[in-house]
Amino acid sequence: MSERGRPRTFDRTAALRCAMEVFWAKGYEGASMSDLASAMGINSPSLYAAYGSKEALFLEATDLYSRTEGADIWLALEKAPTARLAIEQFLRLTAKAYAQTDRPQGCLIALGALHQDSSRGAICDDLRRRRAENHTALRKRLERGVAEGELPAGFDCSAAATFYATVQHGMSIQARDGASHSALLATVAGAMAAWQVMAGADRA
Repeated sequence: MSERGRPRTFDRTAALRCAMEVFWAKGYEGASMSDLASAMGINSPSLYAAYGSKEALFLEATDLYSRTEGADIWLALEKAPTARLAIEQFLRLTAKAYAQTDRPQGCLIALGALHQDSSRGAICDDLRRRRAENHTALRKRLERGVAEGELPAGFDCSAAATFYATVQHGMSIQARDGASHSALLATVAGAMAAWQVMAGADRA
C-alpha cells in the first residue's frame, strides 16, 4: 500500500542543472521565477526554501556551469604543446561547444547578465570575476609560450589574451544569433590569422 502524501525525493543537483539551462537560455533578468520553478519541477515556495533567492540560485547555477560545461576547452589550453596550438584548440572547441543544438547556444558566463541589475551588481560582479579568471588562464598560457621561447620576449600576453577572450565572447553572441559551426570556425580562422601578426610570421 502506497504512502499517501509522501513527498517526492528532491534531487537538488538535477534541479540546479535545470535552473542553469533556463538562465543559460534566458539570462538572469529574462528568467522568471515561474520559468525556473517549472523547469525544476518544484513550486516557488520550495524554490525559495531550497536556494534562498533568485540571485543565490543564479550564483549556484553559474558555479555549476563553470565546473561542468566547457571543461575540455580549458583543459586543451593547458595541455596543448605550443601556445599557438593551445589558442587554436581553445577556439575550435569553443566553436564546437557553442554550436551544439541539444543545449542553449553561446556561453552563460558571457551572456548571463551584462548590466547592473536589481541584485545591486552581485550577479554582474560574479560574472565579471569569472570572465577575468578566464582571461588570466589565457594570459598565463601565453606567458608560458614566452618562457619556452615560442613567443618573442616582447610579446604582449595581456593584450593577446584580451583579444582572444573577446573573440570567444563574440562567438558566443554569434552562436546565440544562430551562427552555424562552420560560421564559427570561419571566425576561428580569422583569429588565428591575427596570431601571425601578433607573434611574428617568421615565428608562427
